[in-house]
Amino acid sequence: MMESIILKGINKYFGEKKNKIQVLNNINFAAQKGELCLVLGPSGSGKSTFLTIAGGIQTPSSGNVSIDNVSLVGLKEKQKEKLRLEKIGFVLQNYSLVPYLKVEEQFELAKRVKKTGNLNESDFDEVIKQLGIGDLLSQYPRELSGGQRQRVAIARALYTNPAIIFADEPTAALDSQRVVEVGRLFRDLAHKKDKSIIIVTHDLRLKEFADQIYEIMDGNLKQV
Repeated sequence: MMESIILKGINKYFGEKKNKIQVLNNINFAAQKGELCLVLGPSGSGKSTFLTIAGGIQTPSSGNVSIDNVSLVGLKEKQKEKLRLEKIGFVLQNYSLVPYLKVEEQFELAKRVKKTGNLNESDFDEVIKQLGIGDLLSQYPRELSGGQRQRVAIARALYTNPAIIFADEPTAALDSQRVVEVGRLFRDLAHKKDKSIIIVTHDLRLKEFADQIYEIMDGNLKQV
């Protein structure tokens, strides 16, 4: 198996001098293609910081992140943006949907940003069906429940057909039946489409779908 993401000796501090807080402590982590990794931890454990550093959104205070053998250290912001656009899909907690675009227009926007390599029509239809959002396409985000917005955000991240998917609490607003559907979808994408999927969550209902499980607590990461 090939490692798609490697984190080595990652430390992250916020604040300065007396107010300096260590949020991540010497974290080492690797994710393989074809696997779903679950990183479990309570609120405030450093999960979201870990995810945004692994995805190249935030920069660590020290240590190195590599994505598909490309080190992010020393890359210019434009180069990081290109890497994220080509390889990574994010499902973030605030959904990041554009409020004035209908659901179907969210996907059209994604297509304008990333013009090639997106899901073909039949694969995308399958994702829409699995997530149960076919009847929401003509609605605006404000007309949707939290759970519906969550599922649309997942579909939008998958639409660009990324090799690596980072998801931050993707099931927080979902009932148990939807959790099973989303868990299966992520697991199938990893196994059948050879993607790396990293989910940070405190939702223990996702454990049964994971290939690797880690715990993060007070900025320390260990494999379970």
